[in-house]
Amino acid sequence: MHIRIEDPRDPQVVSLLREHLADMALLSPPESVHALNVDALCSPKITFWSVRNGHDLCGCGALLALDESHGEIKSMRTARPYLRTGVASRLLEHILAEARLRAYLRLSLETGSMQAFAPAHALYRRFGFEFCEAFGSYRPDPYSVFMTLALPSS
Repeated sequence: MHIRIEDPRDPQVVSLLREHLADMALLSPPESVHALNVDALCSPKITFWSVRNGHDLCGCGALLALDESHGEIKSMRTARPYLRTGVASRLLEHILAEARLRAYLRLSLETGSMQAFAPAHALYRRFGFEFCEAFGSYRPDPYSVFMTLALPSS
């Protein structure tokens, strides 16, 4: 598996992101779905990565620059055939390394609060993320949980 910066408009990525958005729409009301669409992921404030095994898309994730010292993880998704194979862990390690290179002091994320998101909560907690209050433009929402990780300054 290899991780690379990718254009979110790649057809395989578009398909995975559509699946992601459809799943989020099944679990949360529209006003509580904070997953980004392809156009939003093309923002210059976002770096988007894919995880590939040869030509197969295994997963994706993005890093949004909230400001000079704070980043947000967006669009973490593992393709169904690659669930529980380490894709998300490898990608999260990569995003954490990039956040440290950028000298971010904090990395945060929003994810769902329902039981279906328990594996995501466990992954982030394993990497040291802690539950926190809403950040940035988010507001408290019963369908969302917020997590953050303080990064050591160099």
